[in-house]
Parts: sequence; C-alpha cells; structure tokens
Amino acid sequence: MKEIDGGITAVPGIKTAGVASGIKATGTKDLIVIYCDELATSAGTFTTNKVKSAPVLVSMEHIKCGKAQAVVANSGNANASTGEQGIKDAKKMAELTAKELGISPEHVLVASTGKIGRFMPMDKVESGIKLAVSKLSYTGGHEAAQAIMTTDTFPKECAVEFELQGKKAHIGGMVKGAGMINPTMATMLCFITTDIDIEQNILQTALKTAVDKSFNMVSVDGDMSTNDTVIILANGKAGNEKISQQNSDYNEFFKALSHVTISLAKMIAKDGEGATKFIELQLKGAKSEDDARKATHAIAQSPLLKCALFGEDPNWGRIMSSLGSSRIDMDQNKVDIWFDDLKIVENGITTGFDVEKAKDILKKKEYIIAIDLKVGDAQGTLWTCDLSYDYVKINME
Repeated sequence: MKEIDGGITAVPGIKTAGVASGIKATGTKDLIVIYCDELATSAGTFTTNKVKSAPVLVSMEHIKCGKAQAVVANSGNANASTGEQGIKDAKKMAELTAKELGISPEHVLVASTGKIGRFMPMDKVESGIKLAVSKLSYTGGHEAAQAIMTTDTFPKECAVEFELQGKKAHIGGMVKGAGMINPTMATMLCFITTDIDIEQNILQTALKTAVDKSFNMVSVDGDMSTNDTVIILANGKAGNEKISQQNSDYNEFFKALSHVTISLAKMIAKDGEGATKFIELQLKGAKSEDDARKATHAIAQSPLLKCALFGEDPNWGRIMSSLGSSRIDMDQNKVDIWFDDLKIVENGITTGFDVEKAKDILKKKEYIIAIDLKVGDAQGTLWTCDLSYDYVKINME
C-alpha cells in the first residue's frame, strides 16, 4: 500500500467539482458534486445526535437501497432545524443533481455543513449544482475538498493504492471538520471512494468499523453535531472477484480503508479550532475496549486539561481526575502516565519527574500522552488538541 495524490478522484471512474454558488458570503467555494461513471455500491454512517439535519434524514433514507451514483454537498448552511421546508430543500438538491446527471434521485446522497437554523437559498443552490455538473473532472478532488471547508484552515485529503487479488485497487477520501467535534461522529463531512467490488453489507460493516476506530476517536471540544455524514462509494472498476465475506481480501481492503480514515481523523484533530497542539492519547491496560474508549474520551473532553496543555503545564492531576470521572473499572494506585517517553506518574503517584523536561515536551506541536491502567489487556487510541483563546474567538464570531 502506498499513498498517492488525487483525493477522491485518485479512484478511476470518479469525477467531482467544487464551485462557488454564493451560499457563503465570502464568495469562496461552497458546493460540490461527486459523480461515479457507473452505479456504485454505497454505505454510510451518520450523526447519533437526536437532532438530525434535513440532508442527514434524506441520505439515511436514500442509502437504504445500497446503491448510489452521486453526492451533492454544500458548506455555509447546515439545513438543520429547518422543519419540513428543510426536508423539501434537501430532496430538491437530490432531484436537481439527478436531473442534471440523468440518474435517479434516490441514487443521489445529500450532505450539508454550516450554521444551524437557516433555510437553504435554493436559487443559489440550483445554479451551483448546474455549474458543478458542468465542471465535473477526473482531477477535481482537491477543489472539492476546498469547497466543503468551514472553519477548517486546510483541505483534508488522503488516497492510497494497494494490491487486491493481484490487481491494483484504490481508495480516496476527503473530510472537513475543525470544531463541534465529539466522538460518536462530529461536525464533519467525509466522502470516500474506492474501485473495489464488494457486497453492500460487507462494505457497511467495514465502514462502520473503520469509523469507530478513526472519526469516533477524535475529540476537539466535546460538542456533537447535527450533520455528521460519512459516505463511501464502491464502483467495482478494480475488477476483483467480489468480496462477499470477511476473508483475507476483506482484511486487505479494511487495512487500506483504515489507513485513509485514520489519516483523515488525525487531520481533524490537528486542525481543531484554535488548536496549537496535536495530542495522541494512548491508553492500555483497561478491563475492556469500552472502558478504554470511555477513559480516553473523558480525558480529551476535559476543558481543564485542554487549557493546561495550551498553557504547557504538566498538571497530571487533571488526567487522573478525568480517569476517575469516566467511571471505568480502575485502581488509582496502579495508574502509570507518560508524556512522550518521560514517566511522570507510577502507581498513582508522582515519579518526581523533571518538570522542566516535561514542559519542554508540552511545548512541542505534537506529542503523546500514554496511560497504563494495569487492570486488563484492552487498549485504545484517541486524537485530540488543546483549547486556546482562539477557540473562543472563532466560536463567538
């Protein structure tokens, strides 16, 4: 497996375009259309928030048929908490895209991101869809990644080429997300394409598992969005024998898919709103995977700890407190904690570590906080960031 350029259009048979439709007052790109040359097998995961946006509800319905040929998405307006009008507008986006492409509306998936509570400017959306379809390109992946950005500071893309049954296969992905990021999905849109041939139920299983280990292990600020969407389209152009069970071929595909989703998830944490640090939380020795997940989430969602990390203060007591508040099965007198390779806590008490060395580690742009609970064999990894003054500025604006 090797990383390649091109994002979602690194996959043969995938066209896309990102255009400025006028949804964003800035005049920057804000609408994309992704198109498969052929009807593709599709799968998706969506927000677990009880308040779901109109495009999420429409796409959850369309994804049931297991096939899709296009995606239309916009930034600058979430089309959330917009009632029946919002549903009509999301369906209209699918219908307009389908008409321009000459396909069925149920084979079009819809996604939106932006401010909640605003109705979609459908005149702008309609002209944007027509423009995007006219500009569809096999090399349009990067422009599309730009067009779904909101508070993101850079476009987030990843693509890989790998061997499957002796044939070249590809996976490409792009994601947006920087704030309102909380495990069990976040305010993120992610679109993934691949050219493998695979049964729909197996594709859904692979996507859900990959999302659980990547996007559901990212936390920026602990807030859950209304619009989270991850969609994958598999067009079968690689020519492999169809994957219909979780065998060695499935494992090769899943390995490549996980590489893409984890790479994109890390980009979200690195681009957290106002973030100055990227932190990888590595926890081992938990009684269960669920405990490992709960513990890492509790640590990553602690405003006290995140502020301390921004201030480059090695206040490990805040880590201990967060572990305890997660209510996992643990013994505080067995906990070990490291900042990178510097052990600062052993069996629940300080090692008498070099404070200046610890501060030097926390001054780095990227580092690891490792924890060993020593009560079991389960482990988990989560990616997060610090909480800075700029986070407040961005969100008050």
